[in-house]
Amino acid sequence: MYRSTRSDRAPVSAELALLEGLAPDGGLYVPTALPRLDPAVLSQKKLSYAELSYLVLKPFLPSFSPEGLKAAFAEQSERFPECGPAPLAFKGGLAFLELYRGPTLAFKDLALTLMGSLMGLAREKLGIEEEIVILVATSGDTGKAALEGLARPGRPARGIRVVVFYPSEGVSPVQKLQMTSHDAPGAKVIGIRGNFDDAQRGVKAIFANPEAAAFAAGHGMRLSSANSINIARLLPQIVYYVSAWRDMRDAGALGREGSLDVAVPTGNFGNILAAWFAKRMGLPLGRLICASNRNRVLADFFDRGRYDAKRPFYKTESPSMDILVSSNLERLVFEATGSNPGRTAALMRSLAEKGGYELEAAEAAGLSDFRSGWADEAAAAVSSRRLFEGSGYLIDPHTAVAVSVLEAMRERTGELRPTLVTSTASPFKFPISVARAIGLGGRWDEDQGGALSGTAALRELDAAELLAKAAGIELPPAIASLRSARELHSSVVEVAAMQAELERALDPPAGDRPIAAR
Repeated sequence: MYRSTRSDRAPVSAELALLEGLAPDGGLYVPTALPRLDPAVLSQKKLSYAELSYLVLKPFLPSFSPEGLKAAFAEQSERFPECGPAPLAFKGGLAFLELYRGPTLAFKDLALTLMGSLMGLAREKLGIEEEIVILVATSGDTGKAALEGLARPGRPARGIRVVVFYPSEGVSPVQKLQMTSHDAPGAKVIGIRGNFDDAQRGVKAIFANPEAAAFAAGHGMRLSSANSINIARLLPQIVYYVSAWRDMRDAGALGREGSLDVAVPTGNFGNILAAWFAKRMGLPLGRLICASNRNRVLADFFDRGRYDAKRPFYKTESPSMDILVSSNLERLVFEATGSNPGRTAALMRSLAEKGGYELEAAEAAGLSDFRSGWADEAAAAVSSRRLFEGSGYLIDPHTAVAVSVLEAMRERTGELRPTLVTSTASPFKFPISVARAIGLGGRWDEDQGGALSGTAALRELDAAELLAKAAGIELPPAIASLRSARELHSSVVEVAAMQAELERALDPPAGDRPIAAR
């Protein structure tokens, strides 16, 4: 069963929590109790990723049929290459968990390749005939992963549409082209004039608007979310930490008593929250290192126990972390308050109205599993270049932030604890940034012309090809195929017009009237 972080309303089933995405009171769904890991999970027994997923996640989905779940996990694994969904790479004295082997080359694939199947099972279990409209706010990677997972060309999830909102000037050219070239029934991609926080706030406002729900219902639809606010996004991420721990154990790379720290680059906090869930379920994890970029709101929160979103917003080379309002942190705050929904609701209200909140001393003490730090672009680039020069291994700008924070922490403390770095995106999604970081020179600047002339996306693709050559590796097909892609979704709207644009997407003939005006 799942309860809201903001009220004492009755718990709901896994199926309903998954399909609703956001609780009616605006809170996030959390399990009423976390299960312990099945002993087989920590044993030496050989398990495929699909088998491991079933053992870890079945207790969270008790009323889902075993046959349906096993089929869903098997289908998910088919979307990844032979190396598996979450392989390890030992490079430069560090262990990297490569979470970018899926169809869109980002860690979001680990949940979103599964989400369509889970939603289908939930609809069937509840006897829901309405079409599900998935609303997505993305800082770059979630949008394309949701499109591939839920509106897959040739194989869209049955009864599901996907509408993606992204900051038109806040994603990389490759990320943007991946989304705007997506050609599948039931898919709509919309740019907004604002940043990710604006997109996220706009989507939450749509969920909170009863007229939006009524409009959807009147068209035989219901709204849901594929953002990490949906519990179905968070739960599958637990599996890859368990998988990584098993692989680290088999490689003899764990510390005493099987301990393992993890360093996670994060902006919306879901990725590292999954590690915390895994630890509470019995996985022998130690420190959870929360790595921030120059938008250091999370690093400051763990350092001071105070959340302050009223600060300058920076557009950085790690755009998926350019976030000031970290939605998933609410789940951690809820636990820190002693699972007090009234207190959590008050803190979230303070965030919405005043731009921040402060934990009491006893609440802040509940964050002791976490360490934090931040790195700007220069520091991250130094770490990226050092790693490449020493090992020939490329990392993207988000992963570089985590490496930089970890290196600074080790230098400060002198400790070399076994640590796993989550590598959250392929370096080829940000080729110009990576090329600059490893020292390929000023020729990557947009005003130099030559091989990089043309649109921003074409310059990135040129850079990706040259970067692959420099590293001596093959360019991923998901990037190479963008050379022939064309933009199919060109809408860009003001944040205030998001509801109206959604209405046009769902009902084009009636599209000139915003929901609020109905």
